[in-house]
Amino acid sequence: MSILKLGLPSKGRLQELTIDWFAQRGVKIERTGSGREYAGRVVGFDDIELVLLSAGEIPKELAAGRIHLGVTGQDLVHEKIPGWSEIIEEVTPMGFGHADLILAVPDIWLDVESIDDFDAVAAAFRAKHGFRLRIATKYHNLVREFLRGHGIADYQLVDSQGATEGTVKNLTAEAVADITSSGDTLVANHLKILPDGLILKSQATLFKSCSADWSELAAVRSRLFEKLDQ
Repeated sequence: MSILKLGLPSKGRLQELTIDWFAQRGVKIERTGSGREYAGRVVGFDDIELVLLSAGEIPKELAAGRIHLGVTGQDLVHEKIPGWSEIIEEVTPMGFGHADLILAVPDIWLDVESIDDFDAVAAAFRAKHGFRLRIATKYHNLVREFLRGHGIADYQLVDSQGATEGTVKNLTAEAVADITSSGDTLVANHLKILPDGLILKSQATLFKSCSADWSELAAVRSRLFEKLDQ
């Protein structure tokens, strides 16, 4: 029997919301095992294997074809998989996990209210200091693509895998590009989002791998999607 592999977030609020989303469509997912064991099953679907992974691992597993379907954030797929749309397909946005990837600058930069203003400040910064303005982020590919689209070149990206909003206060960056849902943390760190600085609107999404082997999975795919489309 051929097995369809479904990748879900391995823990946390994202996993809970994902399980609820499937349950609302008549697909019950049960965690099995105990403690730190990552295991589970899809009730009534013996031909579906549940694969529990971190949200950050799921895009790579989809791209490699090691799982057929997976739930993760749009931001992670867009960032981690260059040319993602050729090998991964969006099945459906799921309506939770909303977050925006934005560009933010210190709120004391009163004369910076647009991307054009940011471009001018970046050029002036390099002329004055002899090095490029630093933007702290973990979304290097998305930020580069966004800034390239606006013709901005006088910057350098500083890798930040956590507490990105604090990098300006700590003098390790002059601006940040980060995911935010409410903006409260940015405000608390005296940063403001540029009105035209939205890089990507993201939410949790069910994705399909185009590189996985679907050749003998027509029946289980049809049964599953029939429920999800209700």
